[in-house]
Amino acid sequence: CCSHHFDHSCDHRRKGSRSVEDDEEGHLICESGDVLRARYEIIATLGEGAFGKVVECIDHNMRGMHVAVKIVKNVSRYREAAHSEIQVLEYLNTMDPSSTFRCVQMLEWFDHHGHVCIVFELLGLSTYDFIKENSFFPFHINDIRQMAYQICQSINFLHHNKLTHTDLKPENILFVESDYVVKYNSKMKRDERTLKNTDIKVVDFGSATFDDEHHSTLVSTRHYRAPEVILALGWSQPCDVWSIGCILIEYYLGLTVFQTHDSKEHLAMMERMLGPLPTHMIKKSRKHYFQHDQLDWDEHSSAGRYVRRRCKPLKELMHCHDSDHQTLFDLVRRMLEYDPAKRITLDEALQHPFFDLLKNK
Repeated sequence: CCSHHFDHSCDHRRKGSRSVEDDEEGHLICESGDVLRARYEIIATLGEGAFGKVVECIDHNMRGMHVAVKIVKNVSRYREAAHSEIQVLEYLNTMDPSSTFRCVQMLEWFDHHGHVCIVFELLGLSTYDFIKENSFFPFHINDIRQMAYQICQSINFLHHNKLTHTDLKPENILFVESDYVVKYNSKMKRDERTLKNTDIKVVDFGSATFDDEHHSTLVSTRHYRAPEVILALGWSQPCDVWSIGCILIEYYLGLTVFQTHDSKEHLAMMERMLGPLPTHMIKKSRKHYFQHDQLDWDEHSSAGRYVRRRCKPLKELMHCHDSDHQTLFDLVRRMLEYDPAKRITLDEALQHPFFDLLKNK
């Protein structure tokens, strides 16, 4: 990135080599102590992805406040996505300056030797990382209720502003702070982390799409991808609702339900969990997954056995049958409605009985 000292210009690296170094994939090579824009001192890497990396920095212009900086790869398609994300974030900051609707706040952005750098408020762990660091223990149902309500409110705000997020997954839901207490779980005979605070924020608006923008055929990370996307029937806001349904089941089980890398297998998993796909969607799809208006799937093949072993009908995933669990599963079932026209909207979801307890407080 740059020199160890803020007063040095960014143009000569410590090693006296060329001014900036990228690795083969286009990541900026940087280490702790490096300073971006003579202001942001890198202290740790928070995560890496296809897009680039996110680092924690001290902002020396703001009395040492800690921030997160997303350093995008110096690759044109990621740069374009970053500029699109900046546009969405600026729009959301204007529409919701106090972040009532829990979209991550962008503080500023700049270009660093071809790398778009976006500065964000620093948040806690992602809900995925929390589950992973907690040995894949699921969240408690009351925590799920609070998190689900916030996610629905946040994404509903996007939907009302003619946006679809298109990449909702546990990795893109971050805790504002992920402090926890450790308690011994006698049933599981091991320690378990319990959150002190369930406040979340939604991040990663790199693929968020306005209603009047081009809708690319393929959106969402595989496991959270709605059936209308897989079948190339066109998509809009309801595809986010499907993703939220998948996320809530993952919070409940501690595991991803649609664990697959193949579209036809993915559809077979859906049918095992939710029953047969609607004929009208099959007829409209040009995809070659079907024969005689049915999924072309052999239950007795090794893939067929894998799906039967991995997936159960939705109702069988319930840990217990009290009213809390039943209302959660009713909400999830409505979110995992195949037909996007019949799928519950987030306006409706926020009125669902599962959230009644939050309103009686």
